[in-house]
Amino acid sequence: MKLYMIGELSTSDQILLRDVQMNRVFPDGKTFPDCLPNEDPEKISEKYMWQKDQPGFDLEKFVSENFTLPAKIENTYVSDTNRPVEENIEKLWEVLTRKPDTTKGTLIPLPFPYIVPGGRFGEIYYWDSYFTMLGLLVSGRHEMIENMVKNFSFLIDTIGYIPNGNRNYFIGRSQPPFYSLMVKLLSDIKGTEVLAGCLPQLIKEYDFWMKGSENINETNKKVHRICKMPGGELLNHYSDDNDTPRPESYREDVELSHRSHQDPKILFRQLRAGAESGWDFSSRWFKDKNSFESIHTTEIIPVDLNCLLVHLEETIAAAFRLQGEIESADRYQLLSEQRKEAIQKYCWNEELGFYVDYDTEEQKQKTSPTLAGVFPLAFNIATPPQSDRVANMIKNKFLKSGGLITTLETTNQQWDAPNGWPPLQWMAIWGLENYDHTELAGRIAKKWIRLNTEVFKRTGKLMEKYNVVDTQLEAGGGEYPGQDGFGWTNGVLLALIKKYGPATD
Repeated sequence: MKLYMIGELSTSDQILLRDVQMNRVFPDGKTFPDCLPNEDPEKISEKYMWQKDQPGFDLEKFVSENFTLPAKIENTYVSDTNRPVEENIEKLWEVLTRKPDTTKGTLIPLPFPYIVPGGRFGEIYYWDSYFTMLGLLVSGRHEMIENMVKNFSFLIDTIGYIPNGNRNYFIGRSQPPFYSLMVKLLSDIKGTEVLAGCLPQLIKEYDFWMKGSENINETNKKVHRICKMPGGELLNHYSDDNDTPRPESYREDVELSHRSHQDPKILFRQLRAGAESGWDFSSRWFKDKNSFESIHTTEIIPVDLNCLLVHLEETIAAAFRLQGEIESADRYQLLSEQRKEAIQKYCWNEELGFYVDYDTEEQKQKTSPTLAGVFPLAFNIATPPQSDRVANMIKNKFLKSGGLITTLETTNQQWDAPNGWPPLQWMAIWGLENYDHTELAGRIAKKWIRLNTEVFKRTGKLMEKYNVVDTQLEAGGGEYPGQDGFGWTNGVLLALIKKYGPATD
C-alpha cells in the first residue's frame, strides 16, 4: 500500500493525507494513517482529487465512506483492583497479544504472534518490546519471547533493519537498538545456539547503524548515523532517511515548522531523529531547553545509543567466538573497546560526575544531565569511582517520591520532568546493581513499584508513563494523551516485583 509512504506532497494520496491531518478530521494524528482503505488506495486518492473542489464536499464524510477506522485497543477486559496487580498483568498479556498478520493498510505483516504496547499503539514497537519481554520472562511465556525475537529477525531480513514499529510509515528510522539484548535474553533461556542462529541478523543490525562508515573522512565527517569525532573516533547519533513531516504527527510537525527558523526539511529530519531515539520528545534534543523549535537531534552523540552499540559489538564478538571464528570475534571486541574509550572521552563530565551527551556542532558536552547517563553502568563501561559519582547524582537530583525523573528540566515535553518512564527505571536499577549500589537500586525499585500499584488501585490501569514528583497527578506532556495497557510498564513492574517484592502498606 503506497498511501502514507514518505515523499513530496505531489501525489494525490499524499495530498489526501495532508488535507485530513491539517483539517483535524481526527483528534489523534495517528488514527488516519492506521485506517484501512475500503478499496485500492490509489482509486480513493484519485476520487478525492476529483471530488474535493466540488461544491458541498465534506471531507469527514469522504473519509468515513472510504476508510475503516482502526480497531481500538480499548480493553473489553476490566481489571479487578481488589486483586494483586501481578494477576492483572497476567490477564493483560492475552489482551495485548496479536496473532500473525496479513497485509492490512499501513501494517507491515509479521509471521509470529507478538505483544503490542496498548492504547493507541496497535503494532509492535522496537525498544518497548525488550522491556515487555522482561515481564514475559517472569510469566514463563518463553514461546512469546522467541516469537518476538523471530519477528524482529524477520524485519531485519526483509527491511534491512528494525523500524520504529511495524507500520510502513515508520520506514526510514529505527529505535534504540535493543535487539542484541533480546537475543541475549532468549539465549539465557534456550542456550548459546541462539547467538549463532541470530548472528546474520546481529551483523545486519550493526551494518545499519554503521552504514557509510567507509565514506567518513576529514571533509565528510557525518554520514547517515555516524560522526567522526575530533580525535578521529567514530560514534553514532540518531537520524532518519526522510525529511518530510511524520504521517502520524503530520499537523504537529507542520505547525512547528511555521514557528521554527530552521529549514523545514532540516526540522522534519530532526523531529524524525528524535522519534528514532524513543525520547520523543525531550529538552535533551533542544539547543534552547525551552524551545521545541530548536531541536537538533542529529547533531547530538547520545551516550545511551553508543552504550547499546557496545553491547551489540560485544554480542557479535561472542557469537563469532562460539563458532570458533576468533579473528572476527577479536575484530568486533576491539570495536567495542574503542567505543568504550570514546564514550569515556566524550561523554564523561568530570565536573558533574555524570555521563552526558556530546554536541558535535559545538564540539562540547551538553550541560543538562539526563537518565541516559546511567547506561554506562548498565553495560559496565564506567569505573567504580565513576559509578559512585553517578549514584550520588541519581540519589540527590533524580530520585523523587515515585521513582526517577527523566531529566532535570521541567517542560511540557513528555520525556522531561516530572515524568518517569519504565525503561529508564529499569536501566538505572540494573546499572546501579552492577556496581553494588544495591541500597539505592532497591529504593528506586520500591518507589516505582508502589507508584505503579497505587495508580492501578486508584484507576484500574497501568500507564505508559508516570508523574514521579506528584504521584497523585497523571503524567502529562507530549503529542497525545496518556496511554494505558501497557507493555513495557507491565514487563518492568513484574520483573521488579519478582526481585524486590510487591508494594507493602
